[in-house]
Amino acid sequence: MKLRRLNEQGVERFAAFLDSLKTDAPQLYPESLLSDPEASEEIEPATEVELRTFGSRFAIAEYLHSLLANSSITDVDRARGLWAWLALLYFEQLCPKGKNGDRSPGERARYIPEFTYRRIYRHLLLGPYRVYRAHREDPKQALALLCGKPHELSDVYRDLAEDQELVRNPAVVGAATRLYFDQEKDRLKRIGHRSKPGSMRRLQQILKQFDVTWDLYSMNSEHLLAMLPEEFDRFKMTERAK
Repeated sequence: MKLRRLNEQGVERFAAFLDSLKTDAPQLYPESLLSDPEASEEIEPATEVELRTFGSRFAIAEYLHSLLANSSITDVDRARGLWAWLALLYFEQLCPKGKNGDRSPGERARYIPEFTYRRIYRHLLLGPYRVYRAHREDPKQALALLCGKPHELSDVYRDLAEDQELVRNPAVVGAATRLYFDQEKDRLKRIGHRSKPGSMRRLQQILKQFDVTWDLYSMNSEHLLAMLPEEFDRFKMTERAK
């Protein structure tokens, strides 16, 4: 299939479909919007996009980064119609049916991007893409943010990705992965409530305090881990044991 973008009519029809899923009369998946010339347009020059199944947010971010690196799109981060079209294309993975056959789409921002900083990362494709691109030299250091199924948004991701400074810092993101990602099980460790000692939110708060005194961009993950208080020891111990 050729890569396309939804126009305003297409975005409105997609939004109406999303809203209907929260009612007693859900609409059928609007597959026709993907190619309807009244709702979308092909991006030139033509770029092939595959409708494939992705096992993780990392895999889908990796694929999209490769796909868009070779496209002619300018200002990719603001290409609302493109990201809405991609979310529609991969909708089955981004909003899978539950056991009762219903879908729980959540907020629109997961599928149609909203361009405020704290909300742009909520888009289930644009968010992971931005994280992957920011750490493209060593994307696996961002596994704490990019693990999990394509439709999942973890607390670790929410707390770190919505912080414009921290999410771009290789040392910070690498430290978060060292603390919270279980390599053997390929998933996040059990952390507990977001306000619990040692949580990602606590790490975010402490790093903000560090940033007043030190240049976090001049450090590496090892330095940051060594500076953390005792409440993080339970995660550092499991990381050292591997």
